[in-house]
Amino acid sequence: MPRETELHLQNKLALQEAFDALAEGNRGPFGALMDEDATWTIIGTTAWSGTYRGLRQIRDELLYPLFAQFADTYTNTAYRFIAEGDCVAVECRGKVSLRSGKPYNNTYCYICRFENGKIKELTEYMDTLLVEEVLDAPTQR
Repeated sequence: MPRETELHLQNKLALQEAFDALAEGNRGPFGALMDEDATWTIIGTTAWSGTYRGLRQIRDELLYPLFAQFADTYTNTAYRFIAEGDCVAVECRGKVSLRSGKPYNNTYCYICRFENGKIKELTEYMDTLLVEEVLDAPTQR
């Protein structure tokens, strides 16, 4: 079994590879890192904020409604990764045009807790004022 140091480096490398793909508009590798029972928590008081539990809810109530607002391919470019223990922090910038014609270019910090090589918990910090100004509220929340 790998030592803890090796595990956090493996988790960091897995996220780096997933974000390399996201920078090109490929969401598949990031999705493949998510555990079936993962939680995704968006900090703040927006209509999007809260905790989404399990891949089905994450997809149906967060990702599908969000991506339905996008007019073109979403990209997300990471510029810093910090790994400690079972967690990896990622600072990144997302960029996309919305169907409304507005740009949605947000800055994020994701804290990802890994378990058995998969993201078990993801906590997302972002510019919540931008979310309120340009995104439509999700319909299922």
